[in-house]
Amino acid sequence: MSKTIKTGAMHIAIAGNIGSGKTTLTGLLSKHYQWDAHYEDVDENPYLNDFYEDMQRWSFNLQIYFLNSRLGQILNIRKSGKTVIQDRTIYEDAYIFAPNLHSMGLMSTRDFDNYFTLFNSMTSLIQPPDLLIYLRASVPTLVNQIQKRGREYENSIRLDYLKRLNERYEAWIEGYNLGKILIIDVDNLNFSELREDLSHVISKIDAQIHGLF
Repeated sequence: MSKTIKTGAMHIAIAGNIGSGKTTLTGLLSKHYQWDAHYEDVDENPYLNDFYEDMQRWSFNLQIYFLNSRLGQILNIRKSGKTVIQDRTIYEDAYIFAPNLHSMGLMSTRDFDNYFTLFNSMTSLIQPPDLLIYLRASVPTLVNQIQKRGREYENSIRLDYLKRLNERYEAWIEGYNLGKILIIDVDNLNFSELREDLSHVISKIDAQIHGLF
């Protein structure tokens, strides 16, 4: 049974690697709590297919597109006065995806420095989420989920790429200090199909929202 939390407008964001279940959980929580959902702009992204074909050529364009898109989302979230759940954060691009591309030689230092300066300017003007939910998943779980959803442009994602991203996620989460954070290990959860697994996640979120630690 769905319910609305009576605590005023909040910005809740779900973070996690490719295939960790962010979009699925965003939809389920939006329905349960009657929150507005803001999804990652994947289908409309004009750079994604090109990026997976030639990462070096399109990495900077892709990251700038995501940065602009997520800034727009955050401004709309805060303006709406509603509680919103967001699929992926602006911070993941800057602390995980862009530096990973840079370290792999797929983004030049010039482009990366330019990108990060822009990110710092943008984030100095916005508020972080009231609650960050991090979905922690092992590489086998990620691969299984990616294969299950069958997006053609994701077929070329390499295991070492997912592993590098996971390492960066863990380092970022360990140092995250912008607000409340809830870590959910998803390897042994199937919240998309099992009601008890979704209830387990919801009870953890309730505790965070109500401060019942």
